[in-house]
Amino acid sequence: MTRDQALNLVKEKIKNQNLLKHCLAVEVVMIGLAEHFGENKDQWSLAGLLHDIDYEETKNDANRHSLVGGEMLEKLGLEEEIIEAVKAHNEIHGLARQTKMAKALFCTDPITGLIVAATLVLPNKKIADLTVENVLNRFKEKSFARGANREIISTCSEIGLPLEEFTKISLSAMQKIALDLGL
Repeated sequence: MTRDQALNLVKEKIKNQNLLKHCLAVEVVMIGLAEHFGENKDQWSLAGLLHDIDYEETKNDANRHSLVGGEMLEKLGLEEEIIEAVKAHNEIHGLARQTKMAKALFCTDPITGLIVAATLVLPNKKIADLTVENVLNRFKEKSFARGANREIISTCSEIGLPLEEFTKISLSAMQKIALDLGL
């Protein structure tokens, strides 16, 4: 599957614009991580872009989220590594994250929300002005952006990245698509 085909599929399945932006954010961070680790950028991009492909279909049943998406991607013939990463990104299933891609997707999903929330409290709401220090300070505020699970973000250690470096890679990647994110 090409990136264009994946984006068309995402746009077909996801109508909520904030969720679409979230998928783009996760995709670009996954690309940044793939570049950092020397991994296959195309595969990591697809995993990030497609990770919530079933969200609108399963939003009322968290126990189905990511499993339905994985099945969808399997039927479309995507690589097993992508399918497993998508399935394992929903912590409710307790699936083991065996690959670096799966581990990366798991911690990337919530950090994008933290970065967006940290941007939106800036006076000008511009991600270009957000710093790693801003994000790390917000990370420490447990009541800030509660949906951005700090324990999951901290699993960046499973891919060999300290929180500060993971945040730097994530923020830098998201700043590259500021216009697409509306930030």
